[in-house]
Amino acid sequence: MPLPCCRVVTEFTAQWLNGLRHLLPAALLRATALELAILAGHLVLYPTGITAERPPRRRSTPGTAQLPAARADVVPTVLLHGFVDNRSVFVLLRRALARHGPHHVECLNYSPLTCDIRTAAELLGRHVEEICARTGQREVDIVGHSLGGLIARYYVQRLGGDHRVRTLVTLGTPHAGTAFAPLAGAHPIVRQMRPGSSVIEELRMPAPGCRTRFVSFWSDLDRIMVPVETACIDHPDLLAQNVRVSGIGHLALPVHPAVAAGIREALASGAAAAGPSGAVSVA
Repeated sequence: MPLPCCRVVTEFTAQWLNGLRHLLPAALLRATALELAILAGHLVLYPTGITAERPPRRRSTPGTAQLPAARADVVPTVLLHGFVDNRSVFVLLRRALARHGPHHVECLNYSPLTCDIRTAAELLGRHVEEICARTGQREVDIVGHSLGGLIARYYVQRLGGDHRVRTLVTLGTPHAGTAFAPLAGAHPIVRQMRPGSSVIEELRMPAPGCRTRFVSFWSDLDRIMVPVETACIDHPDLLAQNVRVSGIGHLALPVHPAVAAGIREALASGAAAAGPSGAVSVA
């Protein structure tokens, strides 16, 4: 027979959860449950992505410096994870890209000890140059989740990366800075993601002639982006499309099949006039 104190706690918890169901919309409850499930699964997979990915081996031709790409028309896609994460977050997205067409996909891990977005953007630039040299391609596409999208945008917009990046897809990226978790601002790179930071202000600066096409997926239930619209790109010099995703949270963006379909559509042609529809529903 349970102790009286345990019974009181159990009854209180049940009442609290029942009250929460009445206070929160059903869509938010479903999104929260999905976020928790994804988090649990990702914690299991996290160790598999700690080490850096090995570049794919290709047969070299004697007397040549470059290794040929698998197909001349396949632009490599680089996946860039978010804060304190690693490449394991893209297991499902990578599988979806491979299943629906010829995609050369590579993941870049940056150190969880990275304290500056600019430094991470320089690392990304060196990685992109290495991929282009190894595959013989002149351009790449990039998909960045959360902080990864901000690092990629800084590379494109401030370090001349628009000459290498054809399309940049961002997933839940704080383009205008997020006010989430004030206490987390103790970490330098989190402070750079705050509204009004020097990095955010640099990204507001003019970027005339930027060649890269931007597609930003933002969710109406993303609790990491405060406000949620901060994940939209609003810049007069950038060719950008904002795609609203309904019904999921921040962690689900890189793993949900509906978003993966939108990403495939965004990467499909690389033409400036083409792109996904303006909204994605997961209901």
